[in-house]
Amino acid sequence: MLDPSSSEEESDGIVEEESREVMAPQSGSSRISPSRTSESSDRLQPASRGSSARPSSPSPSAASEHEKEDVEKLQREEEERKKKLQLYVFVMRCIAYPFNAKQPTDMARRQLKITKQQLQTTKDRFESFLKGDTQIVADEAFINAVQSYFEVFLKSDRVAKMVQTGGLSALDCREVFKRHIEKRVRSLPEIDGLSKETVLSSWMAKFDTIYRGDEDPRKAQQRMTASAASELILSKDQLYEMFQMILGIKKFEHQLLYQACQLDNLDEQAAQIRRELDGRLQMADQIARAGKFPKFVSKEMEAMYIEELKSSVNQLMANLESMPVSKGGEFKLQKLKRGHNTSIIDMGQEDENQLSKSDVVLSFTLEVRTVLAFRQCSLALCSRPGFTYYVVLRPTPNSPKQAELHKMTVTKACPDQDLKIKLAVRILWGQGYSSIKIFIKYCDYFFRYLWAVGKNVWKRWKKRFFVLVQVSQYTFAVCSYREKKSEPQELLQLDGYTVDYTDPQPGLDGGRAFFNAVKEGDTVIFASDDEQDRILWVQAMYRATGQSHKPVPPTQVQKLNSKGGAAAQMDAPISQFYADRAQKHGMDEFISAIPCSFDHASFFEMVHRLTFDHSLNDNFACLGWFSPGQLFVLDEYCARNGVRGCHRHLCYLGDLLERADAGHMIDPTLLHYSFAFCASHVHGNRPDGLGTVTVEEKERFEEIKERLRVLLENQITNFRYCFPFGRPEGALKATLSLLERVLMKDIVTPVPQEDVKAVIRKCLEQAAQINYQRITDYARVEENVANLATPAKKLEHVIRLAELVIEVLHQNQDHHAEAFAWWSDLMVEHAENFLSLYGVDMDAALEIQSPESWDSFPLFQLLNDFLRTDYHLCNGKFHKHLQDLYAPLVVRYVDLMESSIAQSIHRGFERESWEPVKSLTSNLPNVNLPNVNLQIPKVPNLPVPVAGLSVNLPQMPSFSTPSWMAAIYDSDNGSGTSEDLFWKLDALQTFIRDLHWPEEEFAKHLDNRMKLMSSDMIETSVKRTRAAFESKLAKSSRSTDFRIPLSLCTMFNVMVDAKDQSAKLCAMEMGQEKQYHSQIDDLIEESVKDMISLLVAKFVVILESVLAKISRYDEGTLFSSFLSFTVKAASKYVDVPKPGMDVADGYVTFVRHSQDILRDKVNEEVYIERLFDQWYTATMNLLATWLTERMDQQLHVYQLKILIRIVKKKYRDFRLQGVLDSTLNSKAYDTVRNRLTLEEATASVREGGMQGISMKDSDEEDEEDD
Repeated sequence: MLDPSSSEEESDGIVEEESREVMAPQSGSSRISPSRTSESSDRLQPASRGSSARPSSPSPSAASEHEKEDVEKLQREEEERKKKLQLYVFVMRCIAYPFNAKQPTDMARRQLKITKQQLQTTKDRFESFLKGDTQIVADEAFINAVQSYFEVFLKSDRVAKMVQTGGLSALDCREVFKRHIEKRVRSLPEIDGLSKETVLSSWMAKFDTIYRGDEDPRKAQQRMTASAASELILSKDQLYEMFQMILGIKKFEHQLLYQACQLDNLDEQAAQIRRELDGRLQMADQIARAGKFPKFVSKEMEAMYIEELKSSVNQLMANLESMPVSKGGEFKLQKLKRGHNTSIIDMGQEDENQLSKSDVVLSFTLEVRTVLAFRQCSLALCSRPGFTYYVVLRPTPNSPKQAELHKMTVTKACPDQDLKIKLAVRILWGQGYSSIKIFIKYCDYFFRYLWAVGKNVWKRWKKRFFVLVQVSQYTFAVCSYREKKSEPQELLQLDGYTVDYTDPQPGLDGGRAFFNAVKEGDTVIFASDDEQDRILWVQAMYRATGQSHKPVPPTQVQKLNSKGGAAAQMDAPISQFYADRAQKHGMDEFISAIPCSFDHASFFEMVHRLTFDHSLNDNFACLGWFSPGQLFVLDEYCARNGVRGCHRHLCYLGDLLERADAGHMIDPTLLHYSFAFCASHVHGNRPDGLGTVTVEEKERFEEIKERLRVLLENQITNFRYCFPFGRPEGALKATLSLLERVLMKDIVTPVPQEDVKAVIRKCLEQAAQINYQRITDYARVEENVANLATPAKKLEHVIRLAELVIEVLHQNQDHHAEAFAWWSDLMVEHAENFLSLYGVDMDAALEIQSPESWDSFPLFQLLNDFLRTDYHLCNGKFHKHLQDLYAPLVVRYVDLMESSIAQSIHRGFERESWEPVKSLTSNLPNVNLPNVNLQIPKVPNLPVPVAGLSVNLPQMPSFSTPSWMAAIYDSDNGSGTSEDLFWKLDALQTFIRDLHWPEEEFAKHLDNRMKLMSSDMIETSVKRTRAAFESKLAKSSRSTDFRIPLSLCTMFNVMVDAKDQSAKLCAMEMGQEKQYHSQIDDLIEESVKDMISLLVAKFVVILESVLAKISRYDEGTLFSSFLSFTVKAASKYVDVPKPGMDVADGYVTFVRHSQDILRDKVNEEVYIERLFDQWYTATMNLLATWLTERMDQQLHVYQLKILIRIVKKKYRDFRLQGVLDSTLNSKAYDTVRNRLTLEEATASVREGGMQGISMKDSDEEDEEDD
């Protein structure tokens, strides 16, 4: 895109010693005569040496130093203005008739830049969305992504700097957001029926909606249209207007120059090019003859230089020759072959270029249009017309185009001898008539009747009809034709002729205004009937001959025309009017200046710099790229004026470096293109072969190469600020590639990778210092340095610094790591250096912290969570330093925590009331360890200090029940001590687990220690609970008044919780020597088994007390006989109540109440079922044993009633509690049931009977006694 065209590569400019002498035309006065201008154009001197140079300084008494400075400033401004005007003339001609370059259509589209106001508007729109002031529906993940984008990108000072330098576009904002969310979307869990690409597209659509806000979509479309239009091919008028702004040319100055240079006349522009090329060839010959060569790096390049000059001119000639004679023609021209080394003044090989009469044959097609039917005549041949009335027409291009009356030839018999016909005849050329061999241009001067006489042609002075024919860009001929003949009678090929005005020749009658065409050995004199025809013919032939001398109408003729008044003045052509007008305004010196006499290298440097500034200041984020129109004009200027390709790219490099040093964002691709071209040129490795290299080019290249190296190293050092958020895309990677190219000694020999690596390493070392200094300054401003006096404040500051450090490293990974893919190890070193700088501040802050303070653990978690997820930084230098710093602190904390928990268990069980409480771990909201991001220490505080330790342990928060939590404290869980223990163990293990200790051995050690500690603590808790259970049960009642206290249920629940917690807190990986959780499970099972046995034994004791009471009714005892006699005697007189039913009811009530309490308060169903099974079995065995002991005795009726009621209720109640039938219908139960049934049958035949008490319904529901 930036590569020069073939003509540019081969055109190496004019010798600089010669060109410096002709910087600008002399400007001694605002108006000079055209003749003097043309005569002195070959010896023009720079403006500083001309008559417009600074006048002699006034004496100190006449003017102050300030006045001198003002005068010098005005003179410099005037010289600058004249130079720009002259430069604009050259640029206008390039635009008017380009024949080397075309506007490129494959350039990357430039994006509209974002202004400060637009950035603020964008911030406001995103802030409104985050506040919920918009109607855009979004989920939490998208809102978090937008929040991060708003805080990190839009509010960044680097983005503000991009806007200030004009390097940020809406596309950049969109692409940064897209990259920002890609990782977030990829990390989201998979959702059935919703692909992540769909989520990404939806988020981008919402982003676009937020970015646009309430803006009218039509305005956005208009901006897009304007952006696209800027990249389209510009018209000539648009290019003129652009360079008027670039060079500061006023509109009227453009109009004067445009008209005077005849830019709308393609023939004049083609002729101007031919004259310029002729001048360049003559300049080359002068340089060769005078030996005034530029200083080359090698003496042998001088001859090569001349060949380059001529080769470049010949290439331009070929380009010009390939142009159509008239742009827009519908058919190609018949061109003559010319040698590639033939110049326009070379008349060798004349036979090959000689035209013949057959080459300029004219052929016309006559067409009659819009003739009404009643006006048509019969058919007649043009060669033998047989009309009665006719008119003979001899039309020329100058004939009036409107209808005129023509006198007709009539017969003598015609009554109207003055018969006239109104006709309009127009000659239309170039309409695709294939019979015309060549294209004859339609102009006011190409067809004329002239007088002529010559030595070789037109040997007799006679008036003839002449046509000026252009066969190709370099072949012109003047032909004379006879009427009704298509071939010319005679022709004069204009190669080598010089045309000029001349005085009337004596002896030649006919014609008023004379001019001649002169060639060595031949002279042709022409004369026209009026001055206007002569001026037009001279101008046309001047363009055709390609001569350097421009004919100027004689002053005498101008005076004669002026004497004729206004009417006579109108005879002069309009081009002469514009030329006079331009001369009047002082523009003639710029128009008539000879282009090859100027230093186009300096001219191009000026127009390039001004164009570059204009490109940077327009509405597009160009990054140093020219627009297609600007690039087109610069290409054409270089090719047409012989600007050396190396000089052009050196100018480009200089301008790019200057703007980059000033802070503008420059695409390094441009630097790479131009540097590669210059390097290949200077080192002689051009693709088109060896070319000449001047000393100045080499010295300037070396200077720019050093500047470029410094710039690249500075950009790599400041890569976060020169390429913020990876913008421009791929720029950092291109910068690294260019640095490697710049470090090469020549274009072929690659630089050793170690050398490149050393340079980049040095840059990244400096980058680490700069980046850390920036975030340190930012954090200090944000937090106010004056408030960092206390250790706590310094710790907060270091934690905030850690967040910024992590954010910087994340951004480096997201936006810059790809560019350093080839140097990834250096990027890791950079990160380690960056972290080491932070480590200094971190160490200083941690040193002043109190030994009893654990507030620094969030800092470790914050840093470690980042480092352990980074493949390159995990267990790196800083990471190991962090581990070494915190490992003793973690060990110390675990030691103190273990001692504290042990003390809390001891004191807690001493004061334990065994009142049931709700589990803190299941009801308190996130009690264990807060999140690091909340800036709260993630470590639980410890209770009372341990005896014998010199340190003060931090206090454990109280677990007393808040008033608002009273409702959730149901009496169905473990004790306060046990719940406190389990929470502490879980919190400690959660803390250790959340540390994610990266070193495997130490992490395994911590885990093993936590499991062992938990196992020991739970073991202690279980043993203390079992002992308390036994003690509590031993002190309880042994009668049916016994009610199971809630404390016993709490103890059971402690065992349940201990079993549940041990599975989580004591579980270890398989394959280890000790399985602590298995050991503690065995202990818990044994303890629960013992507790159940103790409780069952208690229930057996209570049943034994009941059986002891009814044992008094055994047969044969004194009490039994006395009771029987008393009851019989009393029953005769009163209704005696049934003795013994209170005992049975009391026992049944005790059993049912105990069952309900155990079922309701103990949380483990397995334990309940086991207890009930053993309870039923033990008591039933006791009854069977008691009855077996009385096998030889008949039960007392009262004994029988009590036992029937107890057995019947027991069976039913335990069956309702879920005891299995296999257990219920045991042998003991069968024994008891059979005995009681037998005893019931015996007692029923006695006096009084059983009074409705029977074993028959023992398997049925019995509600009568409930």
